[in-house]
Amino acid sequence: MERESVVASPTNSQQTVSDDDVIDYSTKPEFYDSDVDEKDEVWVTRKRKGRQTDAVLSCPACFTTLCLDCQRHEIYLTQYRAMFVMNCEVTNKKVVPQGSKNRRKKRNTRAPVQVEEASTVIEEEARQVCCSVCSTEVGVIDKDDVYHFYDVLPSES
Repeated sequence: MERESVVASPTNSQQTVSDDDVIDYSTKPEFYDSDVDEKDEVWVTRKRKGRQTDAVLSCPACFTTLCLDCQRHEIYLTQYRAMFVMNCEVTNKKVVPQGSKNRRKKRNTRAPVQVEEASTVIEEEARQVCCSVCSTEVGVIDKDDVYHFYDVLPSES
């Protein structure tokens, strides 16, 4: 005994329509601008005032742009510093940056060990910097108003 296959015809709500059948390519889309990339590049160049940057920094949580003009740290490659930022909020929470403690430096390890006394450094406090869109902590700002970013997503400029 053979089974008859019954194919149900789709109802109006179940009909599948290809995107190509719906889109009318003869008219120009209302929200499309073929020159948007060039306009964006001119805007960014104007904001940077011709300076080169090591990266464009974004918030790791919401991908909001935080900085267009920054400098990568020489030792800590995931850290950046900047003076001109956007979408950042400085909080009143003070933090002590790592590496600000007094340390002793060794010189010329082959010769007898000479220990140089580090000059007295006052541990300066920095204030926390957060993304103004989602409040994710992204870095700190020091007393000289230099932003130090350590929790950001860098992208090529």
